[in-house]
Amino acid sequence: MSTPPAAVPASSSAPAPVPYPFNDGGGLGLDDAYTAAQDAEGMIRVQLAYGEPAWLATRYADARFVLGDLRFSRAMSLEKDEPRFTPAVIEENILSMDPPHHTRLRTLVSRAFTKHQVEGLRPWVRQLTGELLDGLLARGGTADLVEEFALPLPVAVICELLGVPAGDRPKFRAWSDAALSTSILDAEEQHANQVALRAYMAEHVAARRADPRDDLMSALIEAKDVKDRLTEIELVDMCIAILIAGHETTASQIPNFVHVLLEHPEEWARLVIEPELIPTAVEELMRFIPLGVAGGFARYATEDIEVGGVLVRKGEPVLVAIGPANRDPRRFENPHEVRLDRKANQHLGFGHGVHHCLGAQLARLELHEALHALVTKMPGLRVVGEIEWKDQMIVRAPRRMTVGW
Repeated sequence: MSTPPAAVPASSSAPAPVPYPFNDGGGLGLDDAYTAAQDAEGMIRVQLAYGEPAWLATRYADARFVLGDLRFSRAMSLEKDEPRFTPAVIEENILSMDPPHHTRLRTLVSRAFTKHQVEGLRPWVRQLTGELLDGLLARGGTADLVEEFALPLPVAVICELLGVPAGDRPKFRAWSDAALSTSILDAEEQHANQVALRAYMAEHVAARRADPRDDLMSALIEAKDVKDRLTEIELVDMCIAILIAGHETTASQIPNFVHVLLEHPEEWARLVIEPELIPTAVEELMRFIPLGVAGGFARYATEDIEVGGVLVRKGEPVLVAIGPANRDPRRFENPHEVRLDRKANQHLGFGHGVHHCLGAQLARLELHEALHALVTKMPGLRVVGEIEWKDQMIVRAPRRMTVGW
């Protein structure tokens, strides 16, 4: 267990940072150091493997404040030695932009992810989830829930939106794993991975430019070529961001959901009997599960700002730890319990503020339909053997989860 130092009030000098992240190994637990940090007076200081020390926001109110206040900048990270997991310096993209540049790019793709647009995909996604599970049921025996269900579903959806061949999944899965790795690649290898991924996406952009269709990539190409609203590299990088984010989170959360529910068998049994609870169950599981291995994407103060009793000086970074913030007893009653009918569940699982997850509605739909298919078609679902957890990644989830039914 890690032990954080005492926090520091606004009038004191910054304390020495402690190594971060606190958690190691597999599973979805939260280190006791997070509880100690939440109970401390103010915020604590932490040090990731690379970059400068940062304040760590672990309480819900502090986390929501930092994520939502425009006086905290992501763009400033490009000028600083941003706290990070790898030696590679983070390049400019939509995640490292502030308004109005961030707003310009986000607006271009937001139309494809409105609730109305996403709902139009529900019949197809429901059919897809059913076909995937029917294939497993017909085969009988056991299956790897990750490789044979949790990955193919969001990959098929995001590839449909972008016009990227689902058959290329092995390629972009390897690139995605490298992009989300904490230690697999050095700086040179990270750069080479980025170059290869950009070359791959640029090829598909060129093909779609020659043969436009009614999909998101064609809309972005039109925004670049006709309306001159983004550059070619912004176009390519936007497609990359959508490809990686569009499948990785859902592919990780499906087995995470199953793991938590089977660890709470009474809740799994309740969903089998009451599948109408699935919408609130998805929100509760998003709250309960700490997907990220640690706080990331530092926010830099553009002026002196007090956060949770600590004076964050202009130019200092703050890391937001969403996992513990979503388990903060000051905000959630009995936060370490799974309550599938929890009301007014304003969790931070999809972030908050201008960088709130653009694909949140799509992720919700996929998670709804995946969970609905599992509880209706495989009510006797069980884990067979040990779960193999991802390691050296910024997301926490099973890499392999063998299940029977």
